[in-house]
Amino acid sequence: MLGKILTISKNSATLQINKEATEINDLINLHVVFEDDNKKILGEIDSINEDTIKVSFLGELTENDFIGGLIKKPSLNATARIINDQELKILTGIEGESIRLGVSPLYNDFPLNVSIDELFSNHTAIFGNTGSGKTYGICRIIQNIFPNSNIIPYKANFFIFDSYGEYINAFQNLNKNNEYYSFKVITTNLAKPYEKLNIPVCLLELEDILNLLEATSFSQIAMVDSALTYAKMFAREDKEAADFKNHILAKAIISIMYTNQTSARIRDQIFEILSETNTPELSLDAEVPGIGFTRKFRNCFDIDSEGRFAEHKIISDYIKQFVDENRKWNYEAEGVYYSLHDLEVALNFTLYSERYLLNEAMYDSAMSLKVKLHDLVNRPNGSFFTADGYTTLDEYIRKIQISGNKKCQIVNFNLEDVDDRFARTIVKIFARMFMKFTRSLQNRASFPIHMILEEAHRYVLEGDDKQLFGYNIFERIAKEGRKYGLLLIIITQRPTDLNENVISQCANFIIFKINHPADLEYISKSVPNMSEDIIEKQKTLQAGTCVAFGRIFKIPMIAKMERADPPPTSANCEVYMNWMVKLNNSNTAVSTTTESSTTSNTYVNNEPSVNTNENTSNVFVNTSFVDNTAPSVDIAPTTNTFINENTDTKDNNTSVSASEGGLFINEFNSSIAASVSNQNQ
Repeated sequence: MLGKILTISKNSATLQINKEATEINDLINLHVVFEDDNKKILGEIDSINEDTIKVSFLGELTENDFIGGLIKKPSLNATARIINDQELKILTGIEGESIRLGVSPLYNDFPLNVSIDELFSNHTAIFGNTGSGKTYGICRIIQNIFPNSNIIPYKANFFIFDSYGEYINAFQNLNKNNEYYSFKVITTNLAKPYEKLNIPVCLLELEDILNLLEATSFSQIAMVDSALTYAKMFAREDKEAADFKNHILAKAIISIMYTNQTSARIRDQIFEILSETNTPELSLDAEVPGIGFTRKFRNCFDIDSEGRFAEHKIISDYIKQFVDENRKWNYEAEGVYYSLHDLEVALNFTLYSERYLLNEAMYDSAMSLKVKLHDLVNRPNGSFFTADGYTTLDEYIRKIQISGNKKCQIVNFNLEDVDDRFARTIVKIFARMFMKFTRSLQNRASFPIHMILEEAHRYVLEGDDKQLFGYNIFERIAKEGRKYGLLLIIITQRPTDLNENVISQCANFIIFKINHPADLEYISKSVPNMSEDIIEKQKTLQAGTCVAFGRIFKIPMIAKMERADPPPTSANCEVYMNWMVKLNNSNTAVSTTTESSTTSNTYVNNEPSVNTNENTSNVFVNTSFVDNTAPSVDIAPTTNTFINENTDTKDNNTSVSASEGGLFINEFNSSIAASVSNQNQ
């Protein structure tokens, strides 16, 4: 028992410290149970004075549940004690349909279990500074989902969007736990030995194309919408599609023919159109019939001495036969596929059909789309969009989960080697795909999908797309995805850069140490039920320890994460190992790279040998590179010997003198440009 209750206020009680309390090493944050009149009140120790303990009330404990908040406070006669193991299980979860989140450092590493449904049927946010243990934490949580047992999560669907390839090491041997587990990497880094990202163009939505082309105006939405419609129609490759192409081109040419421009200017514009968009019937090399002979279409635009087209009537008669204003065109197309190049052709037809490029007000917007799409088609990023035949959304999602002949429970999208804007667009594309797929399921929420967004501040931005599209895909998933089985796990070190509406819809929070005041203030305002107490707790956390709260726990709990095994590749740089150079017995500084041409260098297992002679030399080297590819640096205290070394790229062998002390070597371009010997000059 703890001491006698001295005072009770609205939200707390003050206890007298007794002998039992003084025998407990650390009372802060421990939970206290007040027993009084067949009820149990739960509290938490906030502070300790010389002879008193302050305990804040949290709620009421029943036989197998916890109810937050209080109607009646304990009486002054109630007894107070530290919570026991059975009561802890009510707060932390029991074995069964649960996984291990971590252990409690406050209760001798008492296991903290969380319900799989409470954790994974809700959106979750994980915050913390760089190096606080976020990546290790989520890796360990997911590893705990895949045990070596007879009941396995074979139908789990985790899609990790990973900017730096940190998760690969943690999950690449997943099948060692069970042969039915499988992990797969899809990458944008063409140098990596993994499956390359391939997204069928026919599955891209209007918003996806607009994001890829960085559209900024409402007029561009109409242009791209028409281009998508035309691309699907042209992909039918039937007579109606061919007639429609001729109809568009003929109208565009006629509209130019009857402008008040010079004949030369009209000819140039028509030639420009037909060089980019043409058909067998309407191209510069199409054969045009005349009286008694034929000629190429380009030759019909010869200009006579009066500055007119000599064959104006032949041109006009030939073009008009392709115009059909009364025809009702069928734009519908099902089960067709097309490439980015086909979309580029369709966009060109669109821009000419609506005369966007001839409209001063629309010219800049139209040309921007035209240039950016052409750039995408011809640059490496365009290779991530394929046209290998038509595929449905259902087929594609199931395809990316297959490796060999096995279903993969975890698919890691390694989005490195591409810029942030393109990576953000890729994540949005998959977010829309997953949302559309889960909403189309006949049995709602029967195929749960979890999107794990590492470095979520790169993707889940405030106000992104809302002005142009009227919605943000991540906000829509946060608000509607849960009921369809599409869940977000967002991980970031900068909560201030996240979309506030997305954070507000998260039901679970795992918060590691955060230092920045702006982030702390933002979290306190944006996170539901975020108390000052939780803010204060996380300030003192060690790496790998977090405050977890939400649906997963009845009350906020401090949890120490177990180390991921195997770990992700997110450890700090080993600066010491990359800086230090060993010396051999003759005080020779030895290069750590085998490419050096300095003949005096020696190696042991590709590393310099160790100098054990206590009478070492103190040499300061000034290295000046003749080819000016690296800077010249002087490090020379006036009390020591200073040697100036001019290093030509053709001869790196230079002897210098030594005096007592240590050895200081300047290293440039990963090789040491000096050798040291014990001889006087």
